[in-house]
Amino acid sequence: MSTRSRTPFYIAIFLIIATGISLAVWRHIELGIPWLTGEQRPVWMVEARVDFDATGGSVTAALNVPDQPPGFHTLSELAASPGYGFSILEQAGMRRAEWTKRDVTGPQTLYYKVQLIPDPNVRSVPAKVKPVARTVFWAEPEATAVREILEQAKQRSSNPQSMTRELIRLMQPDTGAQNTILLTAGENYLDLLVDMLNFSGIPARAADGLKLEDARRRQPLLAFLQIHTGEEWLTFDPRTAEQGVPEDLLLWRQGSASLLDVVGGANSEISFSMLRQTIPAIQLAAMQSEETGLGFLSFYELPIEEQGMFRMLLLLPLGALVVAFMRMLIGIRTSGTFMPVLIAVAFVQTTLIPGLVAFLSVVAIGLLMRSYLSSLNLLLVSRISALIILVIFITAGLSVVGYQMGFNTGMTVTFFPMVIIAWTIERMSILWEEEGAREVIRQGTGSLFVAICAYLLMSAPLAGHLTFNFPELHLVILGLILLMGNYTGYKLSELRRFTPMKVYD
Repeated sequence: MSTRSRTPFYIAIFLIIATGISLAVWRHIELGIPWLTGEQRPVWMVEARVDFDATGGSVTAALNVPDQPPGFHTLSELAASPGYGFSILEQAGMRRAEWTKRDVTGPQTLYYKVQLIPDPNVRSVPAKVKPVARTVFWAEPEATAVREILEQAKQRSSNPQSMTRELIRLMQPDTGAQNTILLTAGENYLDLLVDMLNFSGIPARAADGLKLEDARRRQPLLAFLQIHTGEEWLTFDPRTAEQGVPEDLLLWRQGSASLLDVVGGANSEISFSMLRQTIPAIQLAAMQSEETGLGFLSFYELPIEEQGMFRMLLLLPLGALVVAFMRMLIGIRTSGTFMPVLIAVAFVQTTLIPGLVAFLSVVAIGLLMRSYLSSLNLLLVSRISALIILVIFITAGLSVVGYQMGFNTGMTVTFFPMVIIAWTIERMSILWEEEGAREVIRQGTGSLFVAICAYLLMSAPLAGHLTFNFPELHLVILGLILLMGNYTGYKLSELRRFTPMKVYD
């Protein structure tokens, strides 16, 4: 007699479990949902303040704002400027915040606020058109000085990055070199570096960065140098020749566009304030999923009432896992298969001790009434229907008594499944008549023990977090239950049957 191969079964189980884990990992990476509860993520709130004096006519103020700065992800941005029209414009690859208003007179203050999430994986937006070095003309004797300094930097370097670092070192004022003194006299140092690099054939531009420090106000922008290597823009500190963007630096402006333009105003100034905040990682993930359009993959798009319902429903597979483990591997006998799970759900609603007292009270009173119904020799359907009504009266009475005694948890007794409790009372009564009180106590105790174990698992904050935010993990639970269903060995509770059997040599 041939037996069917179990290989396809195990392959299917492996695929189910692997799919569940893979989807959970993908959700964690793409949506940023944390594995653990209580995780906090830092968020920087940066505020740009623009002050100017309006001259009495129409005003148009345009501020260059960050566009995916390296090391940060933009969470939200808004403007706080009463009476002004506001919009974000895309101009020549630059993002500019624009305020407009008619008939403005006197001092004006505009605010632009942006929330940024530190993310080391974020890089600058690649240039749509490959940058080229612009043409720069020099008059003598500056032209000769530029060529000599660039030749020195070229001899000490091997690529655009190293040449830029060497050029910055050669152009430091403390070098005392005659060519450096000649070029830096009366010239903007950063603009001079940009012109020299473009003259050498390396595309270069100026950038403005903001050093992030918690609770700082009225902070200015710092000047930085950027070159294009043919693949990406690299940032350099023109004061130290250090390459790269520090973690605490926000590149606010990258390019040649002006930082601030005010038409219809004078004496314009801009300053920055910043504040470091922490928000729950799960809240941050929900906000990001809405922005990326992936919110439909989570339950956070549902109404709050339905979210609460699913939080409870998604705990049921954990209870089923505990029942399957206890019955098939441990060998604990229970009154029915799903009764312990439903009792555990009720315990989650009522908390353990009040729920346990309520359950024992309802079952005890129900058994007494069931014994009286048995003496009437009623049909099964009539007996069960009467039990359901009696159970409702019992739970309602316990709720009223509990409320009058000041126990608010008594009101949650109604979460117990009425029909299932009625069937349980009926089954226990029949079991009492057929097997005796010992078997009733055995199965009842087993049901409560399994229900308590399931409650302890289901009420764990981590369990609720994972089941609600990673519903695909239920595939893993399904695979484990199917594997346990294939187990045909001895149950743990059966091993004591073999204790008297000893092998003697």
